[in-house]
Amino acid sequence: MENYFQELINCQKASRKISRLGDNELNSILLKIAELLEKRRVEILAANQIDAAKLQDNNPRKDRLLLDDSRIDSLINGVYEVADLPSPIGLLLRSAQMENGLLIEKRSVPLGVVGVIFESRPNVTIDVASLCLKSGNAVVLRGGSEAHHSNAILVKIIKEALQVLDFPSDAVCLLPSEREYVHILLSANKYVDVIIPRGSQELINFVRKESTIPVIETGAGVCHTYVSKFANVAMAADIVVNAKTSRPSVCNALDTIIVDEQVAASLFEKLQDRFAAFKVELRADEKAYQLLSKSNYPFLQKATESDFGKEYLDFACSIKVLNNVNDALEHIYEYSSKHSEAIVTEDAQEAVRFLNEVDAAAVYHNASTRFTDGNCFGLGAEIGISTQKLHARGPFALEKLVTEKWIVKGNGQIRN
Repeated sequence: MENYFQELINCQKASRKISRLGDNELNSILLKIAELLEKRRVEILAANQIDAAKLQDNNPRKDRLLLDDSRIDSLINGVYEVADLPSPIGLLLRSAQMENGLLIEKRSVPLGVVGVIFESRPNVTIDVASLCLKSGNAVVLRGGSEAHHSNAILVKIIKEALQVLDFPSDAVCLLPSEREYVHILLSANKYVDVIIPRGSQELINFVRKESTIPVIETGAGVCHTYVSKFANVAMAADIVVNAKTSRPSVCNALDTIIVDEQVAASLFEKLQDRFAAFKVELRADEKAYQLLSKSNYPFLQKATESDFGKEYLDFACSIKVLNNVNDALEHIYEYSSKHSEAIVTEDAQEAVRFLNEVDAAAVYHNASTRFTDGNCFGLGAEIGISTQKLHARGPFALEKLVTEKWIVKGNGQIRN
């Protein structure tokens, strides 16, 4: 383990060199990473297949883990997009000339060494490394054991890009996936400036409890869509089906449908065949169960209390029939993880109330929660979706991988 502490020391030293690079130099690293990802595509796919073979096809984590040509194309395009973003470093945030002649400025500077602990998704390796390097940071990665081979080849490619350009390859470090290395990372407050967990609520809670380093959470998603009595029901059905089935294993997927009792029957009529095609398991409260059982929906269960406030990450969701928007707001207040919440309504006043009162990182009117994503918001790749309220909230992207420094310029002033 001493070797890995030395890696953290080396990463910290590399961070000082990376922080001195200009935007053109940092972009050259990203462009070389993109080039090597293309050249090493076959190796990447082979390594990913080793990891994927360890998971059953019905395991919801497998979709997060898998890479194919299309997803590698997305990784490459994502790196190019990050390179095209304006640099967040060295921005003049405030400037004031004081009466005593001091010039006081506040500028954006890199965080330093960013530690990221994540599960399943090898794309996180490229997204995080690209964002950290673009913002002048070094990064320590600790991925899950299920993506060990995928993460290893991707970090090898990143290090090769740094070496080819004669920049310090220690700026990107991958720790082993065994649990004890999480403890090493969380205790390395002398070498790591911030920790970002990305994964299950269990992982996030563990990191928050054990870390000696400041933590920026990227929270689990428990996402609701409320279909109002004033909704266009056909639109609502499209939104709900997209939010649940387009990619159920991600944090912005729909977990609970809340529907006004006046439109519940018509919504269920439009949903049931489309949901059945995906074998979506519906866990329904009493009112919803009575309506759905009349049509013999094949994947229907009665909901229990534990089915609400749950992140499913699979083809399953809970359904609750309520009386009005007041009840919907109360339900969301009780069960939301403050990630993404949506209302479908044609009533402008009701929409404004929902958008103003719901406490979440992203709130939607007549749109799918699946858009909560740094790329969809025009931010490029993201570290994750932050559900906390300090430093970053919502898509945690390039613009938030910096902190501030006060710069004071004088000509001999002393304080009386």
